Amino acid sequence: MSTLYFVISVLEGVFYLYFALATLYIFIYAVFGLFYRQKHAKTISNQRKFAVLIPGYKEDEVIIHVAEEAVKQDYPKDKYEVIVIADSFKKSTLDALRKLPITVVEVVFEVSKKSKALNKCMEEIGDDYDVAFVLDADNVMKPDVLSKINEAFDRGFVAVQGHRTAKNLNTSVAILDAMSEEINNHIFRKGHRVLGMSSALIGSGMGIDYHLFKSTMATVDSVGEDKEVELKIIKNGVKIEYVNDALIFDEKTQKSDVFVNQRRRWIAAQLSYFKEYFFDGLKQFLFKGNVDYFDKVLQMVQPPRILLVGVLFIITAVLWLFEIFFPGLASGLYYFSSRYWLLLFAVTTFTLFISIPRRFYNKKTFKAMLYIPTGFVLMLLSLLKIKGASKKFIHTTHSHTDSIKHN
Repeated sequence: MSTLYFVISVLEGVFYLYFALATLYIFIYAVFGLFYRQKHAKTISNQRKFAVLIPGYKEDEVIIHVAEEAVKQDYPKDKYEVIVIADSFKKSTLDALRKLPITVVEVVFEVSKKSKALNKCMEEIGDDYDVAFVLDADNVMKPDVLSKINEAFDRGFVAVQGHRTAKNLNTSVAILDAMSEEINNHIFRKGHRVLGMSSALIGSGMGIDYHLFKSTMATVDSVGEDKEVELKIIKNGVKIEYVNDALIFDEKTQKSDVFVNQRRRWIAAQLSYFKEYFFDGLKQFLFKGNVDYFDKVLQMVQPPRILLVGVLFIITAVLWLFEIFFPGLASGLYYFSSRYWLLLFAVTTFTLFISIPRRFYNKKTFKAMLYIPTGFVLMLLSLLKIKGASKKFIHTTHSHTDSIKHN
C-alpha cells in the first residue's frame, strides 16, 4: 500500500507541477503584456519590395474579395506584388483573378500542403523581392499594413508578425475563437516583446526577409509550417517583432466541427515539434544561452487556454466535494488539496481576464461564454483525434466576405 501511495503521490506531484508551470508561464507574460507600447521608426530610409503571398486551397468563395482588397495598400504600387497561389480553384475563379492587377500561380499536388504551395510559388516568381508577406486566403489587410511592416524592418528586424484579429463575430464559436486569438496576441506577442523575447508567428500576417523565408521554407514540409519556420529562424538568432497596429482581419471559426478540425491540427503540430526540438532547445539554452529558442520550444507543450482553465476548474470542484463528503479519506489520499488547485484556477482566470481586450466586455461575449463548457468538450475531442493530424493537410473552409470597416 505504501508503494502504491508513493506512486500516486509522484504522479500527483508531476501533474500539479505541469499545471503550475503552465499557469505561471502565461501569468508572467500576461502581466508584462499590459506594459506593451508600439514602437515606431523616426524616419523611413528604405521602401522594400514585398511579395504578398496568398496560398489558397479550394477557396473560391473568398479569394477574389481577398485579392481585390490586397491591392488597396497605401504603399507604392511598384513596391509590392500580390501573388495568389491557386491550388484546386475553379476555372471561373481563376479567370476572375486574372482580370485583377495580381499574379496567379497555379499549383497541383497529389497531397496539398501550404508549405508545398509556398515553396513552389517562390521557385517560379524568382528572387526580386525584399520581404515575403504571407496571408491566408481569407485575410483582409488594413491599407497601411505593408507600410507598418516596412517600418519595423527599418528598425532592424527581418521577421515581423502583424496583428491578426477577427473579421467576424457572428456566432458564439466565432466570438470565443476571436477572444482566444487576442489572448494569444497579448501573451505570446505583446508580453514576449516587452520582455525582449520573440513574438510568436501565426502563419499569416507575417513578413520575413524574402531570402531568409525562401531558404528556411525550402527545409519545411509540414502542416505547421509557421511554427517550424519560427523555431528554425529563432535558433539562428533572429528576433521576431510584433506590430500591434498592423491589422489583418481573419475569418474566425463559426462551426464546432471546424473548430475541432482546426484545433486538432494545431495541437498535433505543437506536440510533434516539442518532441522534435526539446532536447535541441535545452542544449541551445544551456551551452549557447539561447533563451528565446528554448522559450519557443516550451510554448509547444503549453495546454490550450480553454483546456487549462477547464481542467483546473474540474479538479478543484471534484476535490472540494470529496473533502466535504469524505474528509478523513481525502486527508490521507492526496497531498495537493482543493485549495492548491483553486489557487491555480484563480490565477489562470485572472490571467485570461487581463489578456482579453476591453471591447469584448459586452452582452454578446457573455452569451458566448455560456458556450465555454461545449468548447472545453470540443477541445478534449481534439486531443483524442490528434493522431496523424500533424502529417496530413486538414482544410478549413472559409466563406465570410463582408466588408471590413477600416477605422
